[in-house]
Amino acid sequence: MLTLDSADAYERAVGLATCGRRQLLGITGAPAAGKSTYAEQLAAKLAADGHHVALVPMDGYHLAQSVLDELGLADVKGAPHTFDAQGFVAMLRRLKQTPDEHIWAPRFDRGIEDSIAASIGVAPEVTLVITEGNYLLLGQPPWSAVRELLDQCWYVEVPEALRHARLEARHRQFGRSAQEAHERTYGSDERNAQLIAATAPAADALIHLPAR
Repeated sequence: MLTLDSADAYERAVGLATCGRRQLLGITGAPAAGKSTYAEQLAAKLAADGHHVALVPMDGYHLAQSVLDELGLADVKGAPHTFDAQGFVAMLRRLKQTPDEHIWAPRFDRGIEDSIAASIGVAPEVTLVITEGNYLLLGQPPWSAVRELLDQCWYVEVPEALRHARLEARHRQFGRSAQEAHERTYGSDERNAQLIAATAPAADALIHLPAR
């Protein structure tokens, strides 16, 4: 598989943003691999250099916490069946097929652990939409439709020890005890990570981020 460093990846993103029609770029990887931070930084650099770019993360399609509680799914939040995958696919299709429309997408707020509707605007002049999330390459329906809509998808990797440490720290930051953070990291999160890792061969390129 092609491996990109940050400079090569940026040049490839510029090529997508300037090809003459709206492109969709996916950034995927396991939980706490750094894909959200990388996608934010990439979008910011592109915008600073004058490109019209929007970032529409998959996490905006989390089922509401109240729904997860009602369905008994709170303990596995983040698994594929805890997202509105059909809604995410429909949004990507709109972004791809109706570029002249001003489109509003939801945003996930970690502070409240819930999504906020219609809080990310994608204007008609946007030529590159970056989306990031865990399941962009998952082969099972309805997720399998995501890959068909992406012009490129890159898989982000970091050392597993670093990823686990980040994940435990994230869970502690949002109120879980040390034991709860450990159990979540090596329980449902690890099952999700293994599922995601199996999708890596379907990516167009692999990105190794600095370990920090």
